[in-house]
Amino acid sequence: MTKTLTAQDLADTFDAFNRHDVDAVMTHFADDCVFFTVAGDEKYGNKVEGSAAIATAFSGVWAGMTDAHWDHHSHFVQGDRAVSEWIFSGTDANGMRIEAEGADLFTVRDGMIVVKQALRKTRPMFKA
Repeated sequence: MTKTLTAQDLADTFDAFNRHDVDAVMTHFADDCVFFTVAGDEKYGNKVEGSAAIATAFSGVWAGMTDAHWDHHSHFVQGDRAVSEWIFSGTDANGMRIEAEGADLFTVRDGMIVVKQALRKTRPMFKA
């Protein structure tokens, strides 16, 4: 029987993001997954490979923005592709805040996320 990823699985993943629960977030990520970040030196941001490295990257976001939150998230899955839309907010250690809409484009294999392409509106940070 082939495992499938559902919109509820993605909703649960984003609820885990909001709890900053890396183990729960990684539940639906394959060991060989790839994460393309919202920013970085390349046209695709930065490329993070493997579930351990991705878990470390997610934890780094939470460490840098202890109030990081993905609000109003919604999700759909169609075959081996999925989309999540959200509003990200967070405040850095210098008291600078970001609030911006974004989306994740996912590629799925056997019910597990193998690619997470994060996209977010570019918006200047402001004093919290």
